[in-house]
Amino acid sequence: MATTTTSISATTSFSSSIGGEDYGILARKVPMNVSMGRPVRSRPMMGNVNAGKGIFAPIVVVTRNIVGKKRFNQLRGKAIALHSQVITEFCKSIGADQKQRQGLIRLAKKNGERLGFLA
Repeated sequence: MATTTTSISATTSFSSSIGGEDYGILARKVPMNVSMGRPVRSRPMMGNVNAGKGIFAPIVVVTRNIVGKKRFNQLRGKAIALHSQVITEFCKSIGADQKQRQGLIRLAKKNGERLGFLA
């Protein structure tokens, strides 16, 4: 008989510890709503990682300072557009497809970064 009473009291204390008195104590200790701040994100880098490097970087910087940023960016945009047209005409003449043309334009941009044209 003592065995039955022990098992019943063990079952009773087990169930009361899961959903009974102990639950209320735990619920008061744990905050109901945890506020999370905004995650800290670094700002994306806009620009050239090789800025100031390359053989033509000093010439580009001096020209930008003389002409002014707005006019310099206009000239740079025209030069890039003209170079893209030359690449397109070259691809037409050799029969390269659109994907190869895009690859050549990306390669030209990478080379311009390395040489300092985008400083």
